Amino acid sequence: MLVLVAPGQGAQTPGFLTPWLELPGAADRVGAWSDAIELDLAHYGTKADADEIRDTAVAQPLLVAAGLLSASALATTRANDRSTFGAVAGHSVGEITAAAYAGVISEAEALSFVRTRGLAMAEASAVTETGMAAVLGGETDVVVAHLEKLGLAPANINGAGQIVAAGTLEQIAALTAEKPEGSMKVVALKVAGAFHTHHMTPAVATLAKAAQALTPADPELKYVSNKDGLVVATGADVVARLVGQVANPVRWDLCMETFAELGVTGIIELCPGGTLTGLAKRALKGVPSVALKTPDDLEKAAALIAEHAA
Repeated sequence: MLVLVAPGQGAQTPGFLTPWLELPGAADRVGAWSDAIELDLAHYGTKADADEIRDTAVAQPLLVAAGLLSASALATTRANDRSTFGAVAGHSVGEITAAAYAGVISEAEALSFVRTRGLAMAEASAVTETGMAAVLGGETDVVVAHLEKLGLAPANINGAGQIVAAGTLEQIAALTAEKPEGSMKVVALKVAGAFHTHHMTPAVATLAKAAQALTPADPELKYVSNKDGLVVATGADVVARLVGQVANPVRWDLCMETFAELGVTGIIELCPGGTLTGLAKRALKGVPSVALKTPDDLEKAAALIAEHAA
């Protein structure tokens, strides 16, 4: 069983969209998306520096656009449709990409919704200077207890020995100075706020209003939610989770447990891939994976799809 996954914020790097725009029709498609959401995705994906694409209002639409673009490119490598994959999931903002791929919302709805999400979360982030840092290594209970002692929240429990802490910059600094027992290191992330914590509560109401304009359909394949790792059966439930999840922890560890229970035998990560396949290599040992970083990776992904088709 193949699983398709979409990465979240922090996966973006300067210029990562450049080779994808060289594919037939890609530049026109991204241009139309840019006009629709009033954000120059091509500029930010090719010419902007790291600080510019760290901006939440920019990063989130850029990641969803890249995910959708790479998903379409993947589909052209061989005759396949959504039934190629047994399940789909996204990490944080990647859930919007996953929802579009699963047929819950249209691509246009996904870009419009993520534009609102990015702006709302950027506004919430501006209230207090906050950030996130990955804690690598250590027992989950020990790390979480240490974070709570410092006033931080475990915003992402990613499995494979990785927990992302979120809070004020002062709290992040205290964590860097005082690592949890058993952890190897603390790495600051390229994000502009304490996402998936109470700091994002103001964004929930904005997204709830935006969600009223969506016309969700039920998923056409198993949609695994990062709220709790459960398979969500209805489009209405998917959208409700997309709204509330901005202020709730991401449980990617539970998503990977669900993949294992479903019998995963291969994982493909959409552009800009690498983060989620890296976690899978440690938590789902022996499961082959392909990360779509550039169009050169499409051939490897097509080969993995062909193996499963055979």
